[in-house]
Amino acid sequence: MPDLIIPRDLFNEVLEYCSSVFPHEACGILAGIEGRVARVYPVKNIDPSPVSYFMDPSEQLQIQKRMRERKEEMVAIFHSHPQSPAYPSAKDVHLAFYEDAFYMIVGLSEDIIGETRAFTIVGGNVQEITISIVD
Repeated sequence: MPDLIIPRDLFNEVLEYCSSVFPHEACGILAGIEGRVARVYPVKNIDPSPVSYFMDPSEQLQIQKRMRERKEEMVAIFHSHPQSPAYPSAKDVHLAFYEDAFYMIVGLSEDIIGETRAFTIVGGNVQEITISIVD
């Protein structure tokens, strides 16, 4: 199973963004080349809630256009869980439309603040993968 490879500064950028949106869920796209994250695209959550997110479709479309122009691919979708562990909820699994992308979740509840895990979600099956943070 491949790893999610992300440079430390971009990983920290995701953590900071997720913290800045607390107590609501944050969301966004991790783009890169050949499976290695090269850019973080925060996306507005148009369903601001501590238990749900929905990416702004127009913003998501603009990001996908920019990624094509830069010859980037979507490596992962990230979001935060302000009130629960960093594990896909039933809703996360149901809405996992991109089977070739990883899903990274940042836990922000007091007992697990900063816990970050990544998964593949294919056909409703959740499998954890390793996050490799590189300098």
